[in-house]
Amino acid sequence: MIEIIPAIDIIDGKCVRLSQGDYATKKVYNEDPLEVAKEFEAHGLHRLHVVDLDGAASHHVVNYNVLDKIASRTSMIIDFGGGIKSDQDIVIAFDNGAQMVTIGSVAVKEPALMKRWIEMFGSEKLILGADVKDEKISINGWKENSEIELIPFLDDYSQKGIRKVLCTDISKDGMLNGPAVDLYKKIIEKFPDMHLIASGGVSCIEDIERLEEANIPAVVFGKAIYEGKISLKELSRFY
Repeated sequence: MIEIIPAIDIIDGKCVRLSQGDYATKKVYNEDPLEVAKEFEAHGLHRLHVVDLDGAASHHVVNYNVLDKIASRTSMIIDFGGGIKSDQDIVIAFDNGAQMVTIGSVAVKEPALMKRWIEMFGSEKLILGADVKDEKISINGWKENSEIELIPFLDDYSQKGIRKVLCTDISKDGMLNGPAVDLYKKIIEKFPDMHLIASGGVSCIEDIERLEEANIPAVVFGKAIYEGKISLKELSRFY
């Protein structure tokens, strides 16, 4: 059964969504992310993906107070990403209740630091963020494209012990036009033991069914819930 992971993206302490990572498309859905998390929990969801978009733009963790509030007032298992660039940032994330952290830019720009974090915290607590455009990695809140190819990047970190990967097709994110199923199939065929978390483009319950049929282990999505395209009640068939 595919793992369902709702996303809460945060700007100025509020629950928002962007389209294709463009901050100019920001739409506020709730002033209080805790309220959103509690609603997810009330409907039987256990996992949560929290993204500090201010942190991603600022290159250091910003909204750790929101993380602490959600972690201390719900029992949800939270992975946290956005702005984790230093030892201090990763400690702040764990100290404020994240059970896992998603690391993207550091994995690209500072592989030695990422390797040290794998050794320090263990691969179970680290999710490799692989945000892609045309199968090349993007970093720093998707503002910067690299020439690093997705598959060799995943292969390198697989050999370093990483087992959890959150892959977002940027062209799909927030567009509600369907996920990049073929891309995720390609990854799973190459790395069958990887716990791949698909992200971007989910627009309806059928999109989740397609991912499940493709044997994708997990999916992160948010806008489809916030826009009423998927109800929390109909998600219950997956858990």
